Amino acid sequence: MPDAVVIGAGPNGLVAANLLVDAGWSVEVLEAQPEPGGAVRSDRGVHPDYVSDLFSAFYPLAAASPVLARLDLPAEGLRWSHAPSVLAHPLRDGRCAVLERRVEQTAAGLAEFAGADADAWRDMYDAWSRVGPGLVQSLFTPFPPVRAGLRLAAKLRTSGGLRLARNLALPVRRLGEEEFKGEGGRLLLAGNALHADLAPEAVGSGAFGWLMSMLGQSHGFPVPVGGAGALTAALVSRLQRRGGVVRCGERVVSVVVRGGAAVAVRTAGGETVGARRAVLADVSAPSLYRGLVGEEHLPSRLLRDLERFQWDFATFKVDWALTGPVPWSAPQASGAGTVHVADGIDGMTRFAAQIAMGQVPDEPFALFGQMTTADPSRSPAGTESAWAYTHLPQHIASDAGPDHITGRWDAREQEVMADRIEAQVERFAPGFRKLIGARRILAPTTLQAMNENLHNGAINNGTAALHQQAIFRPTPGTGRPETPVKRLYLASAAAHPGGGVHGAPGANAARAALRPHGLHTLLHRAQRI
Repeated sequence: MPDAVVIGAGPNGLVAANLLVDAGWSVEVLEAQPEPGGAVRSDRGVHPDYVSDLFSAFYPLAAASPVLARLDLPAEGLRWSHAPSVLAHPLRDGRCAVLERRVEQTAAGLAEFAGADADAWRDMYDAWSRVGPGLVQSLFTPFPPVRAGLRLAAKLRTSGGLRLARNLALPVRRLGEEEFKGEGGRLLLAGNALHADLAPEAVGSGAFGWLMSMLGQSHGFPVPVGGAGALTAALVSRLQRRGGVVRCGERVVSVVVRGGAAVAVRTAGGETVGARRAVLADVSAPSLYRGLVGEEHLPSRLLRDLERFQWDFATFKVDWALTGPVPWSAPQASGAGTVHVADGIDGMTRFAAQIAMGQVPDEPFALFGQMTTADPSRSPAGTESAWAYTHLPQHIASDAGPDHITGRWDAREQEVMADRIEAQVERFAPGFRKLIGARRILAPTTLQAMNENLHNGAINNGTAALHQQAIFRPTPGTGRPETPVKRLYLASAAAHPGGGVHGAPGANAARAALRPHGLHTLLHRAQRI
């Protein structure tokens, strides 16, 4: 019987398992899929000569994460690669906002939109340089972040903290209008906000757009050399070298609760796997509370709050094997790993409004990844391994386009939606479609079938909106990994601080599991926290 059972071998589950074995616990990780990784996997399923990332691809949060830094994954063979430019937002008139690797280069590019915006970007980055490291530390520690929060508060007092706090409370459209005279800086902020399910007019979108933009400026948007699966392979290798066990193809169907405490899990194959000390669940909050734990073990208040739980947007993704580089009308986009495809901020607002109304957008905002540009090992020289995804309503009421997409996602609907994304890219890169050697479509239902945490393609394990963050995540008053069941901990992105590949929810859950045994202090010392 292991000391702990971890349900799910996504990045958070693997981080949790690594920290537990570091503290001397025996750990078994049970994963339903045939391979580990959750939403951090890659394959050659589009074309045998092309490596494609199945889900996530660029990892600024991983690069900034103190959790992953302490695991020393380069010792397990993990290497990072960067595109020449971090991200770009081309416009149809040939102009292009570019987040470069160096601050001065980004500022110089934004000055082409408005001369004053070079200094505005430098000022924004100077503020980040003063408070960013403390903010990241606060985000990636259990809520409330007492020690990290006190250090951050002290820094804010000497760094214009009230004004910065006000700016981060702004919708990203307003933040961009206040900070930048031209369109370039506004595009970078707003496009980064839409990495989550936050419209340009949403409260909190300014903070998310600023955070992702500044992380991109300070850390880039790196990718693992050889594919996203290399990050998972490093986590698994580290765990197994320390005695941890990962068992794939083992679906957990229930958590065994006795005397108000989690004591074991049961698998679909009928096996009961005991846990001497803890069960950690890298699964969605609805799956944990409505599926794995019986309602008789949970407070009625939690069950009522779960009825208000909000998923983030659905996701539709297309992978391509391209026979040549993307022919962007704005040549500056060619060197960027990530490209935002939308007709300005108004186009992003229109896109988000259509989703809010339950409509499939007719001109979808697309995040476009140029993976070979970021990592030449992904495909043969002169070609491009590429992908794009767009967001959709969780519940489709109508189609703003002409194709009568209903959300059944049969073969016809998948093809016409993929064609719609390609048509959007074609507007900014004429000739793009002629380069498609092969493509793979991942509809919302496909994404969920490949990873049950991605409910209908929701990649954030719940909305990133303010009403479901911090002490409200996943439900009010549950901002920590502890659950109403003793020895059971929520270790997924459904817990604070939420989505992204950074390992913080898994680390928080592991430390919470160790705390009753007095081992969390030992772990902190061992990792020199």
